[in-house]
Amino acid sequence: MEAREDEAEGADILMVKPALPSLDIIRLLKNQTLLPIGACQVSGEYSMIKAAGYLNMIDEKKVMIESLICLRRAGADLIITYFALEAATILRGE
Repeated sequence: MEAREDEAEGADILMVKPALPSLDIIRLLKNQTLLPIGACQVSGEYSMIKAAGYLNMIDEKKVMIESLICLRRAGADLIITYFALEAATILRGE
């Protein structure tokens, strides 16, 4: 497994991208290493949610928060996302 090689070479964190299609990989890594697991939501994931929200196909804010919760539940210790500012504002209740 490439992650084991990265860990053996001194990696500080294991980063997975794209994040949402890789929930199973995030969980697998979380179960097999003590390193922090990072998940990077790429621009396509962001655009997909924004476009569906714009077209009123989904509740954009609920889907955005759910996508981040899914990453956390899968085992991500760190999430990199274009939604960071918006999510922080929503989660603070503003």
